[in-house]
Amino acid sequence: MNDSKLNTLPKPPSLLKTIVAGFDNITNHIALILFPIGLDLLIWFTPRLRLVKIINTFFGDVVQESLLLAPDFQSEEILKSAGELWTLAGERLNILIALRSYPVGIPSLMSSILPLDNPVRTPTFIDFDSLVVVFILTIIFILIGLILGTLYFSCVSQAVINNAVNWRQLFKDWPRLSVQVIFLSLIWLLIFVGLSIPASCIATLAALGSLALGQCVFLMFLGFFIWVVFPLLFSPHGIFINRKNAWVSLKHGVMLTRMTLPTTGLLFLGILLLVQGSYFLWRIAPEDSWLMFLSIAGHAFVTTSLLSASFIYYRDADNWIQNLQNEKIKENPVNSTQ
Repeated sequence: MNDSKLNTLPKPPSLLKTIVAGFDNITNHIALILFPIGLDLLIWFTPRLRLVKIINTFFGDVVQESLLLAPDFQSEEILKSAGELWTLAGERLNILIALRSYPVGIPSLMSSILPLDNPVRTPTFIDFDSLVVVFILTIIFILIGLILGTLYFSCVSQAVINNAVNWRQLFKDWPRLSVQVIFLSLIWLLIFVGLSIPASCIATLAALGSLALGQCVFLMFLGFFIWVVFPLLFSPHGIFINRKNAWVSLKHGVMLTRMTLPTTGLLFLGILLLVQGSYFLWRIAPEDSWLMFLSIAGHAFVTTSLLSASFIYYRDADNWIQNLQNEKIKENPVNSTQ
């Protein structure tokens, strides 16, 4: 291809300009950060739905059965230490964090902090002793999270596409988009289970022969899992930008990611670094101080801006791919019609 043709080809989306545009867009639609703020306040101030009783009962049975098999002081101490760690985790674990659903959901700082206190009063703790009840509640909260996340994603995508949020159109499309998001989540679940089950079995068998071999196998499968899941990160965007169904959106997202792989990889790496790097800043304030609200607001602004940037990048990358395909059709009209 000569220099004149190279100059007429569309340019790929700029990574830095995309991220800056995402922050500018949310600055102009600052009310959108109320979604993550609201979810964080809900987790922060409502009663804690915990699993302490279930964990204590489970580890009590495990300790007793294990001591029958290996009745020595060292085994007892190891099992008790493990039980104490799980109990501490159970005290902080809150079933409400299931509202932070994936791959579509409202970002939440409190779902990673798992606070025990708030600045108003000591929260109420509700301990469940039935796994069935916990499972049902978790499924309900995940579905609610997906539906609310659909509304959140729709608002941000409309702010990107139309530079305004059309609430009438948004609520009209909300049920249909929610169904597609739930289908997409089921596809993600099937992919995750399909990869995890054989990986865990093979890693366990390898660990039985050698711990080092088991670790190597686990790292290999982890790398393979990241390689498979990475192209799926854009799978929800087609549902909101192009109004595609879940399966078509997933396939288009994978195609877009692979055609723009270097830039897309840097985009998600930059988003990851910004989110994780800012997390240490948001975590400075004590969880029982009103200063934590500033952290919640800052986290909401950053995550919503980065989501907006991802929609901007998806839109521009999609247009770039379409322009490239049109250029190829112009250069080879015979081949394109075959």
